[in-house]
Amino acid sequence: MNRNKYSLWKKVIFLILLGTWGCKSAQVNFKEANTKLPDEFISAQGDTSNVAAVDWKTYFEDPYLIALIDTALLHNQELNIVLQEIEIGKNEVLEKKGEYQPFVNLGLGAGAEKPGRFTRDGAVEHNLEIKEGKEFPEPLGDFVLGATASWEVDIWRKLRNAKDAAQLRYLAKTEGKNFLQTQLIGEIATSYYELMALDNLLDIINQNLAIQEDALEKARQLKEYAKANQLAVNRFEAQLLNTRNQQYAIRQRMVETENRLYFLTGAYPTAIPRHSENMMQIKLDSLQAGIPSQLLENRPDIRQAELEIAASKLDVKSAKANFYPQLDLRAGIGYQAFNPAYLFNPESLIFNAAGDLMAPLINRKAIQAQFNMASAQQIQSVFAYEQTILNAYTDVINQMAKLENYTNSFDTKSREVEVLRQSVEVANSLFQFAKADYVEVLLTQEEALDAEMELVEIKLSQLQAKVELYRALGGGWQIN
Repeated sequence: MNRNKYSLWKKVIFLILLGTWGCKSAQVNFKEANTKLPDEFISAQGDTSNVAAVDWKTYFEDPYLIALIDTALLHNQELNIVLQEIEIGKNEVLEKKGEYQPFVNLGLGAGAEKPGRFTRDGAVEHNLEIKEGKEFPEPLGDFVLGATASWEVDIWRKLRNAKDAAQLRYLAKTEGKNFLQTQLIGEIATSYYELMALDNLLDIINQNLAIQEDALEKARQLKEYAKANQLAVNRFEAQLLNTRNQQYAIRQRMVETENRLYFLTGAYPTAIPRHSENMMQIKLDSLQAGIPSQLLENRPDIRQAELEIAASKLDVKSAKANFYPQLDLRAGIGYQAFNPAYLFNPESLIFNAAGDLMAPLINRKAIQAQFNMASAQQIQSVFAYEQTILNAYTDVINQMAKLENYTNSFDTKSREVEVLRQSVEVANSLFQFAKADYVEVLLTQEEALDAEMELVEIKLSQLQAKVELYRALGGGWQIN
């Protein structure tokens, strides 16, 4: 007996050593990510990590815009799809968790068996008796009631690492949802400001139409008094028609922008209220100064990529564990009888217990391939993480520069518009008294119209830079 135990232990130790030897060819060398940012990025003008932490309702302030975003967070289909993916990931974690716990099943079975007369079982049935004077029943029944259990003992943490990797990917999906929410808020705000800008452009065209109609009427009067010719009248009329034609392009852009907002909010077309008349007076305050030193903590896409790295490392460890011996335990207990009347008889009690310890020996190519794939995916996740950090860094720098340049451009263009408005009044007065050529009036009006429309476009770019900077800093997903 002791010799048998000794022999068994030798076999167990041999399998463990064999598995350990087999894993020598699967050395784990994790690639680490480079997270060092440039010094000037960290020590910029000031720490504005609080900008990303500011609630989007406080950041944007406009009640109509806030209502649109609230609607989108509830009804946007893409966001709701991602929320269901998170729910799927949550259940995947539960599934992985259950894999390294014992499985216990309770079952009830019934059957009948009629072996051939000249088979071994048939000979036993026809020649032996259960009791004196009573033969085996034909066909022979089989009734079973019992419980079975099986358990793969997670010696090398293969199953637990797989569960932990699934949990990290569940958290990564949550960060993906946060990133999508930030993008969604930014896209709605951008489209809303664009709609306000289109309203202002339409107002500018209508105002200039009134000025051009007045200029055309003056040209016709001057023609009657022989102080102007038909060419001047035609040029003024052509300018008027060209300006009217610009309305249609702007209205088309308004339709497309409104429909984009309907799509993002998950709603069908309804009126979109807005205070477009206040657009040119929207202030940017001082929230835009500096770059945050906590960018790595605020950007959901960076946090997501970081979790993917951690999950990929666990995948490698789980794949490596396939080289080691696997211990499976099985057990069962219940009752079995050929007649239900004997099913719960103590003599019908059955039980079994078994254990298997197996290690891969020959043809380990599939296991090696799985390990190699997991290692490559770990390296791939590191490159993706570094790319995400670099993208975030350049994104913030670009938006900072955009905000500063468009703010300076807006101030300069505002002075230009003011000068040209005065020039239009002067040119019209001079033309009325035949002291200026009609060409000068036309050019002045065109320049004034173009400058006013450019001013609105610059203001729109400035507001969009405000939105994009908030998004680039990782704001909009925090729950305050």
